Amino acid sequence: MILISKYIVPKGYTGITIFPFVFLKSKQLKVNYILINHEKIHLRQQLELLVIPFYIFYGIEFLVRLIQYKNWRKGYRNISFERESYSNEFNLDYLKQRSFCAFLKYLRYHDI
Repeated sequence: MILISKYIVPKGYTGITIFPFVFLKSKQLKVNYILINHEKIHLRQQLELLVIPFYIFYGIEFLVRLIQYKNWRKGYRNISFERESYSNEFNLDYLKQRSFCAFLKYLRYHDI
């Protein structure tokens, strides 16, 4: 379910997924199919890891990447979940062909 909330979406971002919801900063973004696909990939990741473990894993990996890169944006972009989503957001059929826990192949070191 897609909801609009400029208060829930952090500053500098256009959307955030908190299972089972996708929050967008403005209603105009509802037609941004690339962004929606990106967030739907996150929904699948969250489901695969049974939601709470996803957030724990995400938070730990973000801290590791932040220490590794010493840069908030670069750390965020190199989280395996984000790397998978950004790499496949333009492929609107990605979720139809995506393998289970596909984010794992994005865990290995690789700069974005």
